[in-house]
Amino acid sequence: MPNPVIVMAQINPLVGDIAGNTQLILTSVAQAKDLHQAEMVVFSELALTGYPPEDLLLRDDLYRQVDAALVQIAQQTADCVVVLGAPWCDEAGERFNGAVWLEGGQLVARYAKQVLPNYSVFDEERYFTPGAEAVVVHWQGLNVGLVVCEDVWHPQPIAAAKAAGAQMVLALNASPFNSDKHEDRLAVVRTRIVEAGLPIIYVNQVGGQDELVFDGGSFAMSSAGKLVCQGEAFVSGLYPLTVCVDAGQAELELRGGMRCFSQIPKDEARVYQALQLGIRDYVLKNGFKGVLLGLSGGIDSALTLALAVDALGADKVTAVMMPFHYTAQISIEDAQAQAELLGVAFEQLPIAPIYDAYDQLLTPVLGAPPTDITAENLQARIRGTLLMALSNRSGALVLATSNKSESAVGYSTLYGDMVGGFSPLKDVPKTLVYRLARYRNRLAEVIPERVITRPPSAELRPDQCDQDSLPDYAVLDQIIAAYVEQDLSPSEMLAAGLADAATIERIVSMIQRNEYKRRQAAPGIKVSMRAFGRDRRYPITSGYQENIA
Repeated sequence: MPNPVIVMAQINPLVGDIAGNTQLILTSVAQAKDLHQAEMVVFSELALTGYPPEDLLLRDDLYRQVDAALVQIAQQTADCVVVLGAPWCDEAGERFNGAVWLEGGQLVARYAKQVLPNYSVFDEERYFTPGAEAVVVHWQGLNVGLVVCEDVWHPQPIAAAKAAGAQMVLALNASPFNSDKHEDRLAVVRTRIVEAGLPIIYVNQVGGQDELVFDGGSFAMSSAGKLVCQGEAFVSGLYPLTVCVDAGQAELELRGGMRCFSQIPKDEARVYQALQLGIRDYVLKNGFKGVLLGLSGGIDSALTLALAVDALGADKVTAVMMPFHYTAQISIEDAQAQAELLGVAFEQLPIAPIYDAYDQLLTPVLGAPPTDITAENLQARIRGTLLMALSNRSGALVLATSNKSESAVGYSTLYGDMVGGFSPLKDVPKTLVYRLARYRNRLAEVIPERVITRPPSAELRPDQCDQDSLPDYAVLDQIIAAYVEQDLSPSEMLAAGLADAATIERIVSMIQRNEYKRRQAAPGIKVSMRAFGRDRRYPITSGYQENIA
């Protein structure tokens, strides 16, 4: 018997668009058959609904649409096996997340995901009932076991598939990105292979979905743990394999003549591409005509502008400089220079006349002209109002430019510089902002060097500098990572030598006090082990304190 061809289909579905995802699946199958003579095409977890569907899974009509779509796909791909992720609801009303095997125009088998993640960004126990049984399908002389995503991270599901006779495993995944996730996946799959001795095909979703990015990077490993095929990161693709069975042992090979061993980007390149994809899909999937942002001449807005242009193209991006009395001339020059380098539309809207009007209106009420934080926040909120007016007229999405360091300690203004519908740098600490800017300039200089090297400032009062009120960002970011991502206590941070006791206590207190701001912030792209947003859920109203003993 000739060795059958299996194609990994790494696709970018739109959550909830079952009709559109059905067409994407059908098109992918047709291309896999045409280009690679595929006899089986394997898709990702919940490919039919997109992942995560969240409370759409509580809608009865969703399951009617899914069932109709499965019939359509089965009938139109009768000459090719299709394995895809889809939810279903049984007669008792229990919902399952699983893998569906379509063959010969029929639904041949369903596998229900056994291990439901309920941590970090996942809340699958809210929606699904866990499966309890292995599913193994006999196909072309080969026994194929099915698992779904979190199942791979635990020994039992694949062990059960092997006990049921599996000679190979298909793993359907919607595994979201963080900066170290790809290596973690490779390591855990190798562990399962050491335990079970079975080759594994790992198909992952790609694309941006609100705060999450799915980086793809689908791969296949032999029964010896050798990487046989490595799909690309951050793009859709079809990756063909052949499988042969010899003396009951299945092995995977690249299909003859194919080149399916892509390099996965590392370090800043990896994060930059994740941010690009997150911006692109949020804007395009939500139907915005483009984006606009306030370009201050500072590092955060400069990096956001570069990312937006790389994600969408210069014709879809507008930069707006809104100078005031405290805006340095070099900030205006650098903002204009970057806009010219990137070829984006550039507007200057001086805010002094608007501020003066506020001043005249408020002085009789306040008893004196606005000063200190009142004056600073007025400037930020005037700028936010102008950006939203431009957004309303143009249909472009406003990108917020705050980073994770600022969000952590509340170094931003509600309804001011926090304004916007999407916040690309929300999970990017300030020190990483600088590294990403350097990375982008190594490709081609699009951020003026002076923007990177000058001390950061909000420019809301004379001679202002971030470090007037914050520790050095290298220190601040270590404390934030330790407290937010690693759950270290202040005492543990002090013992690790991250900073002195007073600094640690002050920053931890600032993080706790500013939950109310973060709850009102725009969604942003998760790139770390723990982001602010659905990944970290703390009460706004709380008397909890955590001090160094």
